[in-house]
Amino acid sequence: MEPDLFGIIRKKMELKEINVNDYSPLTLAYIGDGIYEIVVRTIIVDEANRQVNKIHKASSQLVKAQSQAKMIHLIMDMLTEEEKSIYKRGRNAKAVTRAKNASMSDYRVATGFEALMGWLYLSGQSDRMMELMKTGIELFKQDNIKEV
Repeated sequence: MEPDLFGIIRKKMELKEINVNDYSPLTLAYIGDGIYEIVVRTIIVDEANRQVNKIHKASSQLVKAQSQAKMIHLIMDMLTEEEKSIYKRGRNAKAVTRAKNASMSDYRVATGFEALMGWLYLSGQSDRMMELMKTGIELFKQDNIKEV
């Protein structure tokens, strides 16, 4: 079994044990946003060694709220009931910040996506998190090709 990323970080950084269910949905979304961003950056850098502005543009297409909202809809049938519940908690959370470059609907759905990714990460389910991200990104890219 591959080591779980959060488990490695917790051990090496001597972090306390946590109960992931004690975190608010917005806290889960905060960490989910970060882990999703690092995964996307890793994918983009692996695709080609290119100028930083081109790397940023490519990654921005996958991390914006509109894209995340589309991805969660594309993978919804893959989610367990528990995962759907976590997603809905994140989606329904009342954020004090406003969406900058997205509709409020997309922003809230994306917050649900990020909360789910954060929950999976913090609960030691990195394999499942990566499975959902991989499928979501692949389906998103296929769907965008069809629209062109």
